[in-house]
Amino acid sequence: MRKFLIIALLLALGSCARPPSQIRNACAIFDQRDGMFENWKRATRSVEREYGVPVPILMATIYTESSFRARARPPRRYILGFIPWKRVSTAYGYSQALDGTWERYQRETGRYFARRNNFADAVRFIGWYHYQSHLRNGIPYSQPYNIYLAYHSGQVGYQRGAYRSRPEALAGAKRFAAIASIYADQLRRCP
Repeated sequence: MRKFLIIALLLALGSCARPPSQIRNACAIFDQRDGMFENWKRATRSVEREYGVPVPILMATIYTESSFRARARPPRRYILGFIPWKRVSTAYGYSQALDGTWERYQRETGRYFARRNNFADAVRFIGWYHYQSHLRNGIPYSQPYNIYLAYHSGQVGYQRGAYRSRPEALAGAKRFAAIASIYADQLRRCP
């Protein structure tokens, strides 16, 4: 009996590390992740109340940045084409937050134990960051394209228009706006 409980616990914890299987369906994501160990819907609703950032925007950010993978990282550089070296950036986790930005978030919010690979912590960071972009750059939450450009380029980079010379930022913003719209439609129809 004891072995059975340990195996069941390990399987339950192991399932937390895998991304949801249907990441293009917001209702299915919540159905897959709302249980004994996690409650993604509650976490996103809490952030929406705290920062005013709509749930579809929060979820679209995670979709675009990490495809709901808790330990997502950018690719490594290679020396001589085959020797692994440093990563392209320090981005990590659901939110793909950079080390310095995450540390600023922890300092300013007092959430020193928050982790980028914890969904609730990452979605709270995303809400906080979008709220900062809203305050600093006046970006309304009804403009997902611009919200993503500020997230990708940074708030100062957005002010300077750094994204204009970055095709990956513009493509990411289009993908982000599309999935935010899809998620919004789906969430209106969720049971």
